[in-house]
Amino acid sequence: MPLTPQQRRARSRLAAYVQWSREPDPTGRTATARAAFMSRFEAGIPAEVTDPAVRARMAEHARRAYFQRLALASSKARSRKVAADATT
Repeated sequence: MPLTPQQRRARSRLAAYVQWSREPDPTGRTATARAAFMSRFEAGIPAEVTDPAVRARMAEHARRAYFQRLALASSKARSRKVAADATT
């Protein structure tokens, strides 16, 4: 018999809790993925910037700009949807 959506959610939550209960450092599990994600922003920094602290600061600002761009696009899309729903 297939699981209901609620049972699938409960099973998934259980599996996640078990996984995280076995992880001594919660950030360690995703460190590789976060480093790979940040590398895309660090790659956009000019090569002449050699100070690691400055590069890290610039990469962090590039990351924030990326997410702000996503938030703006999301906001515009929601506004268009509201406007479209109002006209129908």
